[in-house]
Amino acid sequence: MNENEKEKEKEPKLPMVGPIGVFRFANSLDVVLIVTGTLCAMIHGVVLPLMCIVFGDMADSFVDDTQTSQINTTNPNVTYNRINNTLQQDMRGFAISYSILGFVVLLVAYVQVTFWSLSAARQSTRIRKLFFHRIMQQDIGWFDVTETGELNTRLTDDIYKIEEGIGDKASRIIQALTTFLTSFIIGFVKGWKLTLVILAVSPALAISAGVFSKVLASFTSKEQTAYAKAGAVAEEVLSAIRTVFAFNGQDREINRYNKNLEKAKNMGIKKATSANFAMGFTFLMIYLSYALAFWYGSTLILSKEYTIGTVLTVFFVVLIGAFSVGQTSPNFQTFASARGAAYKVYAIIDHNPDIDSFSEAGFKPDSITGNIEFKKIHFSYPSRPDVQVLNDLSLSVKSGQSIALVGSSGCGKSTTIQLLQRFYDPKEGSVTLDGHDIRSLNVRYLREMIGVVSQEPILFATTITENIRYGRLDVTSLEIEQAAKEANAYDFIMTLPEGFETMVGDRGTQMSGGQKQRIAIARALVRNPKILLLDEATSALDAESETIVQSALDKVRLGRTTIIVAHRLSTIRNADVIAGFHEGKIVELGTHSKLMEEKGVYHTLVTMQTFQKVEKQDEVKCELSDDEKNPLVKSLSQSSLHKRKSSISSSFAASEVDKMEKEKLNDEEMEEDENIPPVSFIKLIGLNITEWPYIFVGTICAIINGAMQPLFAVIFSKIITLFAHHDPEVIRQRASFFSLMFVVIGAVSFVAMFLQGFCFGKSGEILTLRLRLGAFKAMMRQDLGWFDNPKNSVGALTTRLASDAAQVQGATGVRMATLAQNIANLGTSVIISFVYGWELTLLIMAVVPFMAVAGAVEMKALTGHAAEDKKELEESGKIATEAIENIRTVVSLNREPTFESLYQENLLRPFKNAKKNAHVHGLTFCLSQAMIYFAYAGCFRFGAWLVAKGRMDIEGVFLVVSAILYGAMALGEANSFAPNYAKAKVSAAHLMMLLSIEPAIDNLSQEGESPDTFDGNVHFDGVTFNYPTRPNVPILRGLNLKVKKGETLALVGSSGCGKSTTIQLLERFYDPKEGTVLLDNMNAKQLNIHWLRSQIGIVSQEPLLFDCTLAENIAYGDNSRIVTQAEIEEAAKAANIHSFIEGLPQKYNTQAGDKGTQLSGGQKQRVAIARAILRNPKVLLLDEATSALDTESEKVVQDALDEASKGRTCIIVAHRLSTIQNANRIAVFKGGVVVEEGTHQQLLAQKGVYHMLVTTQMGHGRE
Repeated sequence: MNENEKEKEKEPKLPMVGPIGVFRFANSLDVVLIVTGTLCAMIHGVVLPLMCIVFGDMADSFVDDTQTSQINTTNPNVTYNRINNTLQQDMRGFAISYSILGFVVLLVAYVQVTFWSLSAARQSTRIRKLFFHRIMQQDIGWFDVTETGELNTRLTDDIYKIEEGIGDKASRIIQALTTFLTSFIIGFVKGWKLTLVILAVSPALAISAGVFSKVLASFTSKEQTAYAKAGAVAEEVLSAIRTVFAFNGQDREINRYNKNLEKAKNMGIKKATSANFAMGFTFLMIYLSYALAFWYGSTLILSKEYTIGTVLTVFFVVLIGAFSVGQTSPNFQTFASARGAAYKVYAIIDHNPDIDSFSEAGFKPDSITGNIEFKKIHFSYPSRPDVQVLNDLSLSVKSGQSIALVGSSGCGKSTTIQLLQRFYDPKEGSVTLDGHDIRSLNVRYLREMIGVVSQEPILFATTITENIRYGRLDVTSLEIEQAAKEANAYDFIMTLPEGFETMVGDRGTQMSGGQKQRIAIARALVRNPKILLLDEATSALDAESETIVQSALDKVRLGRTTIIVAHRLSTIRNADVIAGFHEGKIVELGTHSKLMEEKGVYHTLVTMQTFQKVEKQDEVKCELSDDEKNPLVKSLSQSSLHKRKSSISSSFAASEVDKMEKEKLNDEEMEEDENIPPVSFIKLIGLNITEWPYIFVGTICAIINGAMQPLFAVIFSKIITLFAHHDPEVIRQRASFFSLMFVVIGAVSFVAMFLQGFCFGKSGEILTLRLRLGAFKAMMRQDLGWFDNPKNSVGALTTRLASDAAQVQGATGVRMATLAQNIANLGTSVIISFVYGWELTLLIMAVVPFMAVAGAVEMKALTGHAAEDKKELEESGKIATEAIENIRTVVSLNREPTFESLYQENLLRPFKNAKKNAHVHGLTFCLSQAMIYFAYAGCFRFGAWLVAKGRMDIEGVFLVVSAILYGAMALGEANSFAPNYAKAKVSAAHLMMLLSIEPAIDNLSQEGESPDTFDGNVHFDGVTFNYPTRPNVPILRGLNLKVKKGETLALVGSSGCGKSTTIQLLERFYDPKEGTVLLDNMNAKQLNIHWLRSQIGIVSQEPLLFDCTLAENIAYGDNSRIVTQAEIEEAAKAANIHSFIEGLPQKYNTQAGDKGTQLSGGQKQRVAIARAILRNPKVLLLDEATSALDTESEKVVQDALDEASKGRTCIIVAHRLSTIQNANRIAVFKGGVVVEEGTHQQLLAQKGVYHMLVTTQMGHGRE
């Protein structure tokens, strides 16, 4: 692993898209906008150099005036008035020129910014749509190899980067380039010698700038990659938060996240350092060129080749030319990172899937009879090419026949089903449907013909109707009801308060397993499929629902070709053909009775099952924890309906209130977003307080940098008036002295800039890391109730981690530096100006507020939308995450287009806002740009009058104007940081909120007692409980239950009655509303939470594994220490999985895949058991631990569990008799209390609820 990473770091510079390539997705209107915007940007670019010409002429007229007045001092009265009049007249002309330029700028600056911003908004929306479209179009094999977490980062951050890079920032680049060109043309025309001398320095500048942008882009790209990794960690952890808590993995995950953040931080610091070194170097070069220019210019003037005006014009145009490029370097940087981001995004857009689910190509037969044949298929998953899953598999299914695939787990049964849906194509061999190779059929057509019901059905976060409609879009509500009736779901849906309009929650978590399953069956049925694939479709149900669903399935199977993957006899027996799998091929084929005679694979499976008592058929599962998130007392199974009437009506009333509360909650949430207390700038800086030495040094450097500008103005005005002097010697001496001053300024600037950049870069990166880590830690502290809140879905939380912290950095480090620099700059300027000429200064000061106001308006306009934009993109982000995470379901339902249109709807509002912003931005930009021209016009006109009246000398005029206007320009710069600051404040407010939330159960707290011994007695005393997200639906109503040390207690009851809730309360995921949970007579609330959880091992129904090696997954059982390999193997042996792992090519170092997808259900389950055993817990909780397994693995796992539970207190939630019978005691739950307790025999004799459950199972088993 580490070697790989090292290699990765050595890779060549990360690739980028070409500068034109970024605009690939512009349509004709965008091109028109861009072209118009570009023309305007060019005109805008030309205006500034033109101003220099006016300025030069003006300087000449001032200096002439001085010289004449000096010559005429002998006879003052003769010419004085005449000259003053010419000066005044000249000035009037200049003022008009300035004003005209100002009006031109007003217009073009507006068009330039607005048009570019509009086209960027249009393109980025288009890219978002297309990118999402292409993700939805990829084949499943691609998803196996690509990190889904990374895709979300790409979708939010990277496209945002592109949008920033191709908007008005790009127009500023064009403006700068035009300015650059025009400047040099004017320079050469006016005075080529001087221009050449100044230019001599520029290669050094150009080279440094080139190297600089290269380095930056590569660092940016590397930083993004590092953050994407950290984001993937966060997403994985947040999706498996229950597992993390149960195994006390918080600290370990925080460290893992931190490790990835460290890498990114170091990249960021390198980036900041190199960027500022380059900036400093650039300034050094610029000041050196000033020195050279003035020194040489003075020589030229002395030899009478140039006038001072020419020197100034040339000097300024060249300067402005070079500066314009220098000043847009951040824009170049933005553009570069846009190109870097575009490379990754466009690469995905350009990736053509092997199996294109959107393609129109392929044959669409008019009708399908449904004969399926697999011919000599060899297959291995793209993510693990070295593991052969199917090995020369051949199988044929006749139309209307139902075939059952049986065999131990991992032998390729589910793979066969995936090949038929064409999630993958086989390496060799073919799958044919009615004689057509399915590769020749249209993919969508093929999938429309197939209905799938899988073991863990995934529902989408919308209403039941919509979920069923995903099966077929043009379905009528009648058909939906019909399908629901056929799937035996109609009754339970109608008992819900909103009926078909009930929201099922994120991933369907508001429904119990059986309910989800029946909705999924209805969803498969509305397609009226020719082929039905049932992948363990009933294994997740309890006995009652299973009978119902099974009969529903038997109904719908008629006349359809059905392929069933199952472990349970009852499901298999009625199949026309049974195929026994072994190691990727079919070893036997025939009916139940025929295979029983053959005494092969099937026979062993069956005997194992019957040996575990005939009733065992009903492998039932009660959804882990999710069943009880259900508000509505669920699974109102027929038998218990009348008994529960009372509780039902109350809970429905409750859930009505619930709905109102939810709506209220939504309103509150909107308000809450506005009510998040805004964070003051002081507080923002306060976040960074620990780095104060860096910030202090950085700020001082920034102030020095700021003071350089006015200092420059002083020297500059001295130089202009120097040439009005008579004595060539004095001129020469002073010229040399001032040139040296420039060199000094350059050197100081270089050091100060470099230090400033380094210090702020470092403190900023440390801050980002601290905030991200802090936010992640805060999430790790929260209790599960917080995670249940739909607002805190995994997608929203990862987005928050990714963007918020980074944006806050925008408002502290670099921005703070800019601010300090500008304040220093303005302050110095104003003071110097007042000293030199207070009247003119006052006039200019009157203009400055306008410039400031223009800036402020821009800030205000941007802040308004920052929050909304973010929220709306978060909405679309949720949709994207949901679709990407459940891609298999989306694909098998052919619903990619549906998600696409949903996603696109959510992009509309941000797009509207972006359009509005474009105009606002344009207006403020053009105002602040044009102000300076009008200011020049007024100031010099007034200056001329003052000089004429003898109240000021010329040096004073130039000094005041250049100092203050430089200062004001700097102020404008400070405003250019408005957008980032606005975002940063919003983000900071969100983060502060998150950091300050006090959870009800602090999962990171070290408080509470940690007794030395724990025997394992558990006692629930009068516990009432409801889930925090559904305060009105009581789940437990006064539960009393005792488990003694070493006893095995089984909890049974129909789903939704609170069995898994009991387990979650014991793990202290939640606290009871009333009553107490006692361990060895100590209240769970008083115990240290880590100690409490370390005494408990949990194996749940759908175990979550992490995307790391199997060894690490098992070692996760005990996060308090480093676990040895020997212990890991010991635990693996105990869980009967050691031999399987040893058989893998990489043994214990095999990667488990995202959420453990590389393993089959049984294998995952055994890894999870090994994980639980490893911590050697006093209490073992088995929440339906074997229900997901086939018979063979189940026997194995069951033995492992029996072994594991010896000498431990054991609480089992199960539906299956075989698992329950051997328990010391059985507790029957109903309506949130225990209604019967006793051994298997005692309860049967009572003929109560338990007896009823058993008889339904028995009847079921006898089929």
